[in-house]
Amino acid sequence: MRRQAEEALKNSEAEYRNLVDNALIGIYKTTVAGEILFVNKALAQILEFKSPKDLISTSVVERYRNPDDRKLLIESLNKKGSVSNFETELVTQKKNMINVILSARLEGNIVTGMILDNTERKKAEIKIRRQFSQLSALRNIDMAITSSLDIRVTLNIFLENVLKQMRVDAADVLLLDKNTQMLEYSFGVGFKTDALKYTSLHLGEGYAGIAAKERTIINIPDLTRDMNGLKSSPLLAEEGFVRYLAVPLITKGHIVGVLEIFKRTMMEISESEEWFGFLDTLATQAAIAIENANLFNDLQKSNLELSLAYDMTLEGWSKALDIRDKETEGHTLRVTNTVLRLAKVFDIKGSALVHIRRGSLLHDIGKLSVPDSILFKPSPLSEEEFAVMKEHTVMAYELISPISFLIPSLDIPYCHHEKWDGTGYPRGLKGEQIPLAARIFAVVDVWDALNSERPYRSAWPESKIKKYLIQQSGRHFDPEVVNAFLNLKKIK
Repeated sequence: MRRQAEEALKNSEAEYRNLVDNALIGIYKTTVAGEILFVNKALAQILEFKSPKDLISTSVVERYRNPDDRKLLIESLNKKGSVSNFETELVTQKKNMINVILSARLEGNIVTGMILDNTERKKAEIKIRRQFSQLSALRNIDMAITSSLDIRVTLNIFLENVLKQMRVDAADVLLLDKNTQMLEYSFGVGFKTDALKYTSLHLGEGYAGIAAKERTIINIPDLTRDMNGLKSSPLLAEEGFVRYLAVPLITKGHIVGVLEIFKRTMMEISESEEWFGFLDTLATQAAIAIENANLFNDLQKSNLELSLAYDMTLEGWSKALDIRDKETEGHTLRVTNTVLRLAKVFDIKGSALVHIRRGSLLHDIGKLSVPDSILFKPSPLSEEEFAVMKEHTVMAYELISPISFLIPSLDIPYCHHEKWDGTGYPRGLKGEQIPLAARIFAVVDVWDALNSERPYRSAWPESKIKKYLIQQSGRHFDPEVVNAFLNLKKIK
């Protein structure tokens, strides 16, 4: 009976050892000091040893990438007696780093435990995190492209993300000037000096020029061995760079610039397909940003040219009106210039000034509908004739209002004959019901008319005009505008 029991125990121990030896998870036994007493086949394979015997009597401490992790494990075992899900990195016989999760139990001086190779799961986790970070970077760049048309703002955000995602020390963007066909420095981050800010390269010149001309990535793993006289090399050396890549920025088949990235150490840059794939994606984003900025700049230029053409046309119209009435020739431009100066006193700026200028130039355009017999009559107008004359403000409205870009300029042509006390025309507006632009114009218009020679009277002296403006302040004119005008003119 006893023999049977002993035999059963031996069989049980053999089965247990067989299970341990052939388990898919790593199993081990060490002393607290770290001497390895037992490992199974799975753990030997995990640690890239040919046989479990090769590990026996060696120190488990040597297998830890960070020996402090082993100390932390023993401290936890001494306090709790067992530890679960302890994550650390081990070094294999072939010097590879592996991520593992281990569980252990302390019994006396013996540590027994299990090790699960977590390397692939960890790699997958790191990859997911990296891809999420890359997507976040692309999102940031997209938002910069859509929210700002200032290329420098967009490139700053773009290059900051390049440094973070590509793990490099510095980066810049050279833009291709369409007129000169030169690559010019536009923006950079991570530089210690201003050396590269003065970069100006022909296509085919320097690393960046070659990248642009040949439409290919230029990859220089070690600049210290590649100083072959290219124009940019001394500048790169001055910055202390040893690693360099130039990436052409292409959109719709056209080169718009070059992305340059730099490292100051020989630390390896991952050159996996994924790394270069993301670099290409970033380059595409940069090209889109540059194209958007170029389109916006071209549109601004076209709008400016169109606006100048409009203004030249308006000036032509105003001159034609002045020529029609020889007595007032030059009046419109003089009044316009003074009106703009006075408008600035009232903190009018930007597009509002543009509209005031246009309105001032066109203030009498409605007189095109007034017959010459009335417009140039040397004697006082009859009531009927004056009624026709007053219609020129309404005619101005009818002429200008169908032209969308001139609608904001209507205040002066339509309202410059309104009076502060409500006795003006065409609508009898009173006080601040009258647009400020029209109130400003009214004062300047009367000043210039009284200050100019006419066939039927001499020009008034400035002192007399000043007295008249003061008398009409609160009647014809806005008192605040009169005061501002007199201060502007500084009339004694």
